[in-house]
Amino acid sequence: MSDPILVTENLEKRFGGVVAASEISLSLYPGETLAVIGSNGAGKTTFVNMVTGYLKPSSGTIRFRGRDITGSSPRKTAQAGIRRSFQISQIFPQLTVLENVMIAEIAAADGKGGLRRAALTDARMQTGRAVLDRFGLGQHSDTAVGTLPQGIKKQLDIAMAAINDPALILLDEPTSGVSSDEKIEMMERVIAPLKADDATLLFIEHDMDIVTRFAERTVAFYEGKILADGPTREVLSEDDVRKYVIGGVHA
Repeated sequence: MSDPILVTENLEKRFGGVVAASEISLSLYPGETLAVIGSNGAGKTTFVNMVTGYLKPSSGTIRFRGRDITGSSPRKTAQAGIRRSFQISQIFPQLTVLENVMIAEIAAADGKGGLRRAALTDARMQTGRAVLDRFGLGQHSDTAVGTLPQGIKKQLDIAMAAINDPALILLDEPTSGVSSDEKIEMMERVIAPLKADDATLLFIEHDMDIVTRFAERTVAFYEGKILADGPTREVLSEDDVRKYVIGGVHA
């Protein structure tokens, strides 16, 4: 087996006297698709926020590709090759789909050359259209994002996170707010191009049908700790997971 792309060791996050995450140790391997499950407040997003630099761990270490990135800023974490989407899409509703992607391209390139000049280049527009086609969004390129259904907005947010082919992508509740009829189709449209590029994926999800369909491995969080970690169907069948996680996942 190859070396892990991401390793966390005894991660802990405290907010005053409240322990939001404790003893979080896991290894994620190149090409894996890992689901993180747990009821609200179980520590899932806290964990992702620590890995992506939005929260500094109170203790513990994070290594990405063998390098210690503990406490790195979101920008430095992204530049290292870790990107993420958010539960609430980080997009500009008044701009078109293509304009949103172009802004994400500029951010991925660290804004060199200035926002306006970079945004107006033909090459950047062509790259943006290629990204949209790759994620099945080409037909929406000139549409204002605010007029689109939630599923398309989520798809766009993930496409923007995938610009420049990061090695690790973390998706925070990618199907949140998406209708049950749209969820599977939306996930298929975003997972396929990411897996075609051998991206390593970690996604937080409350829908067990989505977890079963798309995750090879699942980690269950409970009260800020890892309750179970293993092949998805095995984890979902564990008594404690069924009792404390699946039973309360919508609590």
